[in-house]
Amino acid sequence: MSNEHDAVLDTEKQKEPPKVKVERKEGEPTAAFKGASWGALLVGVTAYLIGLFNATMELNEKGYYFAVLVFGLYSAVSLQKAVRDKEDGIPVTNIYYGISWLALIISISLMGIGLYNAGSIILSEKGFYAMAFVLSLFAAITVQKNIRDTEKARERV
Repeated sequence: MSNEHDAVLDTEKQKEPPKVKVERKEGEPTAAFKGASWGALLVGVTAYLIGLFNATMELNEKGYYFAVLVFGLYSAVSLQKAVRDKEDGIPVTNIYYGISWLALIISISLMGIGLYNAGSIILSEKGFYAMAFVLSLFAAITVQKNIRDTEKARERV
């Protein structure tokens, strides 16, 4: 009887579709983390830009906040790369490392000073721009880190 039971179980196992397992290399971020990072970047930048588009401020003021966002995103990614290069033993000049830090500090300062002095923007809008800006910077750093980690993990093979 146990032979018949085993035969039935074997037949049932053969009917199950094979499980597809995506192989992730050691050190590579999960697909969920990569997706969450890209999603956060998309949400942050999109929300910021929609807020700018719908704002009642002058066009030159909108241009200022757009330029600060682009500058902030670039400086955050540049700093992350410089820090990571130093950690990995890749040569980074002190001037580039310092400029990367300075650029990020300046972009955050420009956003803070701009929002503080913006008389035409109500406090809740200022908070919205600040949060969308910070989310965008953090997400840009995370996306760049994920790309680098993925490349590094694939090189190991």
